[in-house]
Amino acid sequence: MGTILERINDPSALKKLSYYELGKLAHEIRELIVNVISCRGGHLASNLGVVELTIALHRTFNTPDDKIVWDVGHQCYTHKILTGRREKFPTIRTFGGLSGFPKREESIFDVFDVGHSSTSVSAALGIALARDLQGKDFKVIAVIGDGALTGGMALEALNYAGHIETDLIVVLNDNEMSISRNVGGLTSYLARIRTDPKYFRLKEDLELVLGRIPAIGKSVVRSAERIKDRLKYLLVPGVLFEELGFTYLGPIDGHNIAGLGEMLSQAKGLVGPVLLHVVTQKGKGFPYAEKNSPMFHGIGPFNKKTGMAIKDDSLAPAYKTYSEVFGSALREEASLDNSIVAITAAMIAGTGLEKFFEQFPDRSFDVGIAEQHAVTMAAGLALEGMKPVVAIYSTFLQRAYDQILEDVCMQKLPVVFALDRAGLVGEDGETHNGLFDFSYLRAMPEIVIMAPSNGMELASMLKTALSLKCPAAIRYPRGWTTPPDCTPQLIPLGKGELLTKGHDILILAIGSMVAPALEAHRLLSAKGISSCVINARFVKPLDRDLICSWSRKCRCVLTVEEHLVAGGFGSAVLEMLEEEELLNELYIKRMGLKDPFTGHGNRDDLLSLYHLTGEGIALQAEKCVLTGKRSGKENGTKN
Repeated sequence: MGTILERINDPSALKKLSYYELGKLAHEIRELIVNVISCRGGHLASNLGVVELTIALHRTFNTPDDKIVWDVGHQCYTHKILTGRREKFPTIRTFGGLSGFPKREESIFDVFDVGHSSTSVSAALGIALARDLQGKDFKVIAVIGDGALTGGMALEALNYAGHIETDLIVVLNDNEMSISRNVGGLTSYLARIRTDPKYFRLKEDLELVLGRIPAIGKSVVRSAERIKDRLKYLLVPGVLFEELGFTYLGPIDGHNIAGLGEMLSQAKGLVGPVLLHVVTQKGKGFPYAEKNSPMFHGIGPFNKKTGMAIKDDSLAPAYKTYSEVFGSALREEASLDNSIVAITAAMIAGTGLEKFFEQFPDRSFDVGIAEQHAVTMAAGLALEGMKPVVAIYSTFLQRAYDQILEDVCMQKLPVVFALDRAGLVGEDGETHNGLFDFSYLRAMPEIVIMAPSNGMELASMLKTALSLKCPAAIRYPRGWTTPPDCTPQLIPLGKGELLTKGHDILILAIGSMVAPALEAHRLLSAKGISSCVINARFVKPLDRDLICSWSRKCRCVLTVEEHLVAGGFGSAVLEMLEEEELLNELYIKRMGLKDPFTGHGNRDDLLSLYHLTGEGIALQAEKCVLTGKRSGKENGTKN
C-alpha cells in the first residue's frame, strides 16, 4: 500500500481525506521536504512550519479558481508538492528544475511571482478588485508572515484594503513563539462568537430594540457601543486590524488542521476584509530546525541525523566568505572609530554582522524588513556625525532606490552601502540575483561605487569608503574568497590596478571577474595573444588615465562584469571613451549578462552558461582580436 502523498496529484484530492489521513499526510510531506532539502539546500524552517496551514488552505478553498497569493515564497514547498509537482520536487532550485519560489510559468496554482517580501496583500487586493470589476466570483487569500508584515508596503496595503472593504482574506502566519503563550480559551471563544453569523444578527436586533426605547434608546445604544469598544481594547487581540477595517480572527493553532479548516471556512463566509491570525512553529517536525530556526531558514546541504551543515573542508581555513570578511573588517574599523554603526534589514547573519552585533550592541541596528527606513535612518545618523554602514543584499537595496537618491546622495551624506550577494546568487534565482546595482546606482550623483576582487580589497575598500565625505557603495558576490593577509590600506579614489601588460587586447574587469580575466590572460598567452588586464576596482569614478592610455595602445577593448551589460560597468567605460573621442579608434565588446531575468541553478554553472569564466573570456577576447584586425583597429593601426 502506497503513501497518502502518492494519492495527491492535485488539491481536490484533499477534500476526500479524513483528518487522521491529513495528519499522516502532513508527516509525509515534512519527511519529503527534509529528505530533499538535506541534499539540495533551501528554505527549510519556514516550509516545515506551514505544512498544516497549506493543506487546510487547499482543502477549504477551490484552487486554482480561488487564488492563494504567497508572500516572499519561502514557504511554498508544500504548496508545490500538493499542486502536481510532487515528482519534480527533488529538482527544486536546480538549473532547469523547480524554482524555490512561486512561478506563474510553472503552474496555474502559482498566482503571483515573488521572492521579495511584503507584496502579497497589495497583489491580492488588486486581484480582488479585478474580480469585482469583472463580475467574477472567487476568493482571494494573501498569506503573509509576521516578518513580512513589518514592511511598509504591507501596512500600506492593509490600510487601503480596510478602507475599500472588498472581500479579501489575509492569513497572518505568525511563527513568533511568544504569541502562543498569550493564546487562551478567552481569545478562542471571542473569535468563535465574532465569526458566528448569529452573533451579528443578535447585535443588529439588540441595537434595533434598544433604539426604539423612547427618549433614552439612542443613548443606551451609544453607551453600549462605548462599553463594547473598551472591552475590545482590553480583551481582543488584533484590535489594530479591527481599526484598519478588518474582521480579526484568532490567534489559532496553525498545526491543527481541523481547527484551521473550521476558521478558514468561517472566514470564507464573511463579507469584507478578514484577517486570520495563525500561530505556527518554524521548523516544525524537525528537532534541529525547531531549536535553531535561523540556521535552517536558508541552508545548504546538511546531515539529517546530526543537523550539521555539510561543508567543503577543502576551502577552510584558507578561504572565508565575502560576508565573513566584511563582518571582520567592519569590526576592526569600529574598534578604532566609535562613530561607526551598522544597520541591516533582517539580515544580521546573512550579511556577516552577527559578531558585530555581539561586540557593539549599542551601535547595531536591525530594522526588520524595512530597507527604505534603514537607508533614511542612516542618512539621519550621518547628518549628526556618525558613520553608518548599511549592509543589505544587492537585490533588496533596490527597494530603497528613492531613499538612496533623495535622502543620501542629494544631501551628499557619508553613508556606506555594503551590497552583499551582488551578481548571480545561484539557487535562489532571478528575484535574488544582484544584477542591477551598477545600473541603478551609477546614475546617481555624488556616489562612489567599488567592487573588490578578493577579501583584501574588500577590507581596503571598506576603510576607503569610511574615509570619504560622500556616499559610497561596495558590491561583492556570494561565495568564497581569500581573507586579508595584511593591514587594509586606503585606495586612491578612482584608481584602477594594472595587472598585466599586453598589446593585442585590453581586458577591463571589475570585482568577481578579475580572477577569470587573469585566467583568460594565461590561456591567451598560450595562443600567442598578448593581453593587458586591468582591475578597475571603481565603477564610479573610473580611472580615466589608466583605461584611456591602455585603450590607445591595444585598440581592442573587452569589458567583463557579473552584471547586466545594460547600464553597467561596460556602459560606463563606453561613455567615458565617447567623452574622450576614442570610440572610432577602438573595437569594443562588453561581456556580462544580457537576459534581464536570469534563472536559478548552481552559481558556477550559471557563470559557465553566460561564459563568465576564464575560458569564456579568452574565447571572446580572441574573437575581438580577430575582428579588430579585420576592421583595422588592431594594435597601432588606424582606420
